[in-house]
Amino acid sequence: MAGSSDFDFFRTSEEHDMLRDAVRSLAEAKIAPFAAEVDEQGRFPQEARDALEANDLHAVHVPEAYDGSGADALSTVIVIEEVARVCASSSLIPAVNKLGSLPVQLSGSEELKTKYLGALARKEGMFSYALSEPEAGSDAAGMKTRAVRDGDTYVLNGVKRWITNAGVSDFYTVMAVTDPDKRSKGISAFVVEKGDEGVSFGAPEKKLGIKGSPTREVYFDNVRIPADRIIGEEGTGFATAMKTLDHTRVTIAAQALGIAQGALDYAKGYVAERKQFGKAIAEFQGIQFMLADMAMKLEAARQLTYAAAARSERSDPDLTFFGAAAKCYASDVAMSVTTDAVQLLGGYGYTRDYPVERMMRDAKITQIYEGTNQVQRIVMARNLPA
Repeated sequence: MAGSSDFDFFRTSEEHDMLRDAVRSLAEAKIAPFAAEVDEQGRFPQEARDALEANDLHAVHVPEAYDGSGADALSTVIVIEEVARVCASSSLIPAVNKLGSLPVQLSGSEELKTKYLGALARKEGMFSYALSEPEAGSDAAGMKTRAVRDGDTYVLNGVKRWITNAGVSDFYTVMAVTDPDKRSKGISAFVVEKGDEGVSFGAPEKKLGIKGSPTREVYFDNVRIPADRIIGEEGTGFATAMKTLDHTRVTIAAQALGIAQGALDYAKGYVAERKQFGKAIAEFQGIQFMLADMAMKLEAARQLTYAAAARSERSDPDLTFFGAAAKCYASDVAMSVTTDAVQLLGGYGYTRDYPVERMMRDAKITQIYEGTNQVQRIVMARNLPA
C-alpha cells in the first residue's frame, strides 16, 4: 500500500478479519470518545478525520496508481462499517469521499484522475457529490443547474441541495445540464473546487441524525471552470452518476450494518447487566427472542452487503440489483435493530445518556439518501437477476 500507514488491504477472509480488528481498535480509541459530543454539538468530527487520514483510511478505494491504498470493495465496506459502529457521522468521511470521487475514477480522463484522485489520496481535500436539487430529488434527470460552454471554459449556474459534507470538502463532482433538450442524455459531470469564484454554501440543515456531517446547499453563480474538468464526454454525466450509485449504495449498506451492529452490541451488554425481578433481564425468554431476531436480521444484511461488495469489485452485470437490494435491506434492518435496542434499554434508551437513541436517529437516513428505499425497490424490480 502507498504511504506509511500500518494498515494494509488484502483479499482473503483472514486478512479482511485482520483489517476489521485494526479499524475497530482505531475507531474505539480515536473516534468513539467524541461521538456523543459531535452529535450533541452538531459539529464536524475533525478528530475522526485526523485519525482516518493519519492511517490512510479516509479514501481507501483510490487505486495505488494515484497514490491511494488500492483497497478492494469489501475492504472499503469493512472500514465504513467499523467506523459507523461507533459514529455514523464519521463514517461519512470515507463513504462520501468514495461517492464524490468515484465518477472521476469511472469516467474521468487520465489527467483528471491523476490530479484529483491523487489529491484525495494525499489528504489535500475531501470529495463530495452534487446531484440532487430543490426540485430534482428522486427525479434527478429533472435538474436545472446549467453548464454552458464558453471557449475553453464552462460556466455553471444553479443550486444543489442535500450535499453531504458541503463546505468541508474541497472538491465536488457536480452534475449539470449541457443540453436541455436531451433530458438525462443532456447532463454532464464536472469537478468543481471549493475555491472556484462563485461557489458558496447555504446554512447547515438542522437534521434528525448524522448531525456531525454537515449537509448544505451549494450555490453556483457564474462559476467558470476549465473545460478539461468535465468528467467524460458531454451528455454522459447522468449515466456516470447512476453507475456511481450502483457501487456506492453498497457503502450505505455498510454504514447501516455498522450502526446496527453498534446498537446490538450495546443492547447485548446492557441486558446482561440490568437486573429486574432478581435476575439479569437477558435471562428472560422475551428478551432473548428480541436479541436473536436482531442478530439474525443483521447477519442476513451483512451477507447480502458483502455479496454486493464482491459484485462491485468485479463490476458484475447484476450489480444494479445487488447494490439496491443491499442498501434497501440493510437500512431497513438498521432501523429495526436500533429501534429494538432502544426498547431493550427501556426509559434509559430514550435518553441521550445512552448511545442507542443516537444510533436510531442516525439509522433513519440510510433509508433515505442515495435513493429512498421506495426508489430502491423500483430499481430492483427493473433489474431482477436472471
